[in-house]
Amino acid sequence: MLSYRWLAVALSASSLLQTAVAGCLSDAQVSEMAQRMADAKPAANIEGLTDDEGACTRNKLTKILATRQGKLVGYKAGLTHAATQKRFDTDRPVWGKLYENMMLANGATVPAQFAARPVFESDLLVRVSNERINQARTPEDVLAAIDQVLPFIELPDGVVQDPLTLNGAGVSAINVGARLGVVGEPIATPAGATERRALLLALRDMSVMVSDGSGAALNVAQGRAILGHPLNAVVWLAQALAEEGLAMKPGDLISLGAFSPQMPPQPGQQIRVTYIGLPGAMPVQVNFN
Repeated sequence: MLSYRWLAVALSASSLLQTAVAGCLSDAQVSEMAQRMADAKPAANIEGLTDDEGACTRNKLTKILATRQGKLVGYKAGLTHAATQKRFDTDRPVWGKLYENMMLANGATVPAQFAARPVFESDLLVRVSNERINQARTPEDVLAAIDQVLPFIELPDGVVQDPLTLNGAGVSAINVGARLGVVGEPIATPAGATERRALLLALRDMSVMVSDGSGAALNVAQGRAILGHPLNAVVWLAQALAEEGLAMKPGDLISLGAFSPQMPPQPGQQIRVTYIGLPGAMPVQVNFN
């Protein structure tokens, strides 16, 4: 009889895990989600959140992440590609927080199952040099307030059992899936006006290629795939953070969003991202075991 009772309890717990959650998650629900993230196990689906509910849940989650992932090192813009917005039933980007322990060196080797729902995508970081970035309204304004552009492969976590059930607010609720990222060699922003203009054009027109260990291209996208110009992600982020009483500060790293679709890693796979047409950009690479 005890074994049947145990089975009933186990089935009940499984059913609860699979149940979609709506509304701002309670402290207990967020704590459970954070623990399952840490254990690389899928959390319960989250469906039907409003923007306010997504932000409320994200703020609870990031308080926990701050105790586990080291100091805050910046922010990430997500859903900055039109196709990705459509996939998550929204018409706007979302944002999350980045922490010190999430950042890995170029050429890092990580488990293919590094998260509950592991994927990789081509991305780009910029480093803030001036607080004027918070008033940026154009890519030119952003370029004037950053001192580095850094190749970046993001390794996000879909977190929940079925990430396709998330809407935009749900993506916000899981801190935009921030988990890990591999940082390449920085490119210093030039001082001269002519060189700065050339960099702006190169960022817009570059081709971002994802390839495997054999050199076969898995995806190629242009810089303009992110909001018409990748630095527009920072323009959007500045306004979104201001709405919640936050601001970027010098030294912050800002992830601009995905150029490529999310792809699941495979054991033994080597992934390289190359920024064709971006002067000074060296490839960034990650290895999966």
